[in-house]
Amino acid sequence: MVCDDSAVIRSAIARVLESDAGIRVVARAGDGREALEQARRIAIDVVVLDIEMPVMDGLAALPLLLREHPGLKVVMASTLTTRGAEITLRALSLGAADFVAKPSAVAALGEGLFRRELVQKVKGLAAPRRAAPTAPLACRPPPVQPPRLLAVGSSTGGPQALCTLAQGLGARVPVPVVVTQHMPASFTPILAAHIARAGALDCTEAKDGAPLRPGHITVAPGGRHMVVERGPAGLRVRLSDDPPVNFCRPSADPMLESAAVACDGRVLVAMLTGMGQDGLVGTRRVVDTGGTAVAQDEATSVVWGMPGAVARAGLCHAVLPLPKIAPRLLDLLAVVPA
Repeated sequence: MVCDDSAVIRSAIARVLESDAGIRVVARAGDGREALEQARRIAIDVVVLDIEMPVMDGLAALPLLLREHPGLKVVMASTLTTRGAEITLRALSLGAADFVAKPSAVAALGEGLFRRELVQKVKGLAAPRRAAPTAPLACRPPPVQPPRLLAVGSSTGGPQALCTLAQGLGARVPVPVVVTQHMPASFTPILAAHIARAGALDCTEAKDGAPLRPGHITVAPGGRHMVVERGPAGLRVRLSDDPPVNFCRPSADPMLESAAVACDGRVLVAMLTGMGQDGLVGTRRVVDTGGTAVAQDEATSVVWGMPGAVARAGLCHAVLPLPKIAPRLLDLLAVVPA
């Protein structure tokens, strides 16, 4: 279902979606109340939901839609503004699965980047989930040296997972924490503030050349890759405008590959919910140089793409439900060398 108060935008988004043979738009709505009425009558897998609408806006309709249909996946259609970021992150905390940033020009709705992102997210969220892994996942033994860095990758479902992780880590993390979450530039400062409020650790958006400090979370800025360097004073951040990796900028792979070099492999990776395989190459580099990885399990992931890729590749020390990841990370960070 496409829900937007503009008939022109509804039609444009519907055309984008139905340009893929695997998607069918079965309902359209002009406001949240109409969306609820449609959802009661028609079987729907995914809703593309606008935020600002008359009668009932997207933020008011979201919890009602999820209450009526607990398995429904909702993609919020957001604006690339600070206010849009705040509202979108609130929607994600209320149960929205993901978001897309609507271009300011209606004509751009049919262009390649928006089209690819929207179709990929709708199809990914509608994909059936397995009740259990088809075969036991092989897990590696724990590291023999304590990590110097905790590196986290996430995408779809990531903002809420990151807040849960920060809450579970508590106040005493003995190493710096770096995070790459797939998000636009206007969203990442707001995300960092949300993570800081959720947990006990300071969290800020990365600045080029800034030192990485123990017990501090640094989030990659939207639109730029974040890499880790080792300088005379210790670890620091460098920001890069290199081309997207895995269609993403920031991408988890440059962060992880650079961290493996800067930390001599002594990196602990946490791969959280997300679509695609970003982070697989970087995690392999970390593990091959002596680091370790923990992945979120399928049952608690919104999409088991990124964590599933590293788990199926046999790169993980553990594959765990989200609430159990922070305690395991703290255990691994306290490892004493043999």
